[in-house]
This record gives sequence, C-alpha cells and structure tokens, in this order.
Amino acid sequence: MASEGTGSSFVFLQLFTTGSGSIYSFATFIAFLGPLAGIILGFDAVSNERTLGTLNRLASQPIYRDAIINAKFLAGATVIVLIVFTLGIYVSAVGLMMIGVPPGVEEVLRIAAFLVLSAVYIAVWLAFALLFSVLCRHAATAALACITIWLFLSLFMSLFASGIAGALFPLDGIEGVSNLMSNYQLELALNRISPYYLFSEAASTILNPSVRSIGIVTMSSIQGAVVGTLPFTQSLLLVWPHLVVMAALAAAGFAAAYIRFMRQEIRA
Repeated sequence: MASEGTGSSFVFLQLFTTGSGSIYSFATFIAFLGPLAGIILGFDAVSNERTLGTLNRLASQPIYRDAIINAKFLAGATVIVLIVFTLGIYVSAVGLMMIGVPPGVEEVLRIAAFLVLSAVYIAVWLAFALLFSVLCRHAATAALACITIWLFLSLFMSLFASGIAGALFPLDGIEGVSNLMSNYQLELALNRISPYYLFSEAASTILNPSVRSIGIVTMSSIQGAVVGTLPFTQSLLLVWPHLVVMAALAAAGFAAAYIRFMRQEIRA
C-alpha cells in the first residue's frame, strides 16, 4: 500500500498511505492489525459466558434466544465502526493541522469509502471469532484458532498460492511462457480467498486514484487509454466486488455462528 502512484493533487490521501521506515501507513496498520480488534471483541463473546455460567442465567430471562447472538455481533460491529471512524477522523484532523491543506470532495468520498471498507473487513474477523467462540468450549481455544487463521491468511497465504500456482503451471522451461497467464490467474484467485489480500487490493485502489485496473494488464487493454486518474465512482466500481465478497464472508461467518448457537443446549 505505497503512495508512490498517488497524484500530487490528492495530497490528503497520502496521510493514509504514506509510512516511514519504522511506522506503517494507516492503511497497512488497519490491514494487518485491524483483524485483532475483531478477534478480541468476538473470541470470548459466548465461550467465556458459558465458562462463567452466566449464559444459563441470560438464557433463562424472558428474551428470545436469537437476541443473545444478534446482540453479541451487533455490539461488536458497533464498536468496530466507532473505532475505525474515530481513528480516521483523528488522522484527518492531525493531518489537516500539519499540512494546512483541506481535503476536496473527491478525497472526502475516498476516505469515507476506505473507512467503510475497513469496518467491513474487521467485521469479517469479528464474525469468525464469534463462530469459534460458539464452537469452542474455552475462550483460549477460540482465540488460538482465530489467531492461527489470521496469521496464515495474512502472512503465508501468498506463499501457499505461489507454490500451488507454480506446481500446476510451472514457469520453467519452454512451457513457462504459455503458462504465464494461467499461473498468474490461479495465484491471484487463491490470494483473493484471503480477506487480507482483498482489503489490501481494495484499499490501494480506493486511496490511490492513479490505479486504473485490478489484476493483469495487457497491452491491448491499455492501448488508447487516456493517462490520468480515475474519478471516485470508477474506483468504487473496481473495488465493489471486494466489498461485496467481504460483506458476504462476514454474513456467512455470523450465519454459521447463529445456526450453531441456536442448536446448542446451553442450559444443561
């Protein structure tokens, strides 16, 4: 998520994409450490109450059973939205005082879209943490499972995808040239299984107006293209599938947790 390609007319966006040798950019910080917020909010939401025995008392109250699991997820999602937008507003305010250049309408829209994207991304991990909290009897087991999946998808998924693509479509020898496109497409498809990769790709696109396409670019696709930056609506169209997939992952994780919780015997 570098800022080399960010146009000079979008200085305010560089507050979210520029880092230093010792400090990550705001976008990179959210991409790598944001999932921890979702995991912390969800890994013991149900398992800890079951261990303490408070889940039995809660279920004995005259409330619908699904209200318990719904409240667990909605409360965590609300906290995530508050955290993300508070951090975004804080970074914008500090940047405004430092550079003295107010953001334009285009920049405000892009920052708002990025913050929404960040909230949905962290909500994915909240949903999966809630799922493991329902499945596991102990909060420590749920936390370890979530952290393991987070580390694999964030750090090792690219190596796994590269190895699988290289094994199925090797780039060595005479067949390497013909396998180049298939190798890249398979590696890209496998990487996009990871929410980390989806968010990184979408955030780089929405915060950098110079990014004009996602995926492989051929000479025929850029022939006759006008050099310049994309408007916000076009950038949003590029990242819309990423946002939909992440929202679907969050919904799927919560649905699995909901179904499992409704079928569990919690008063025994």
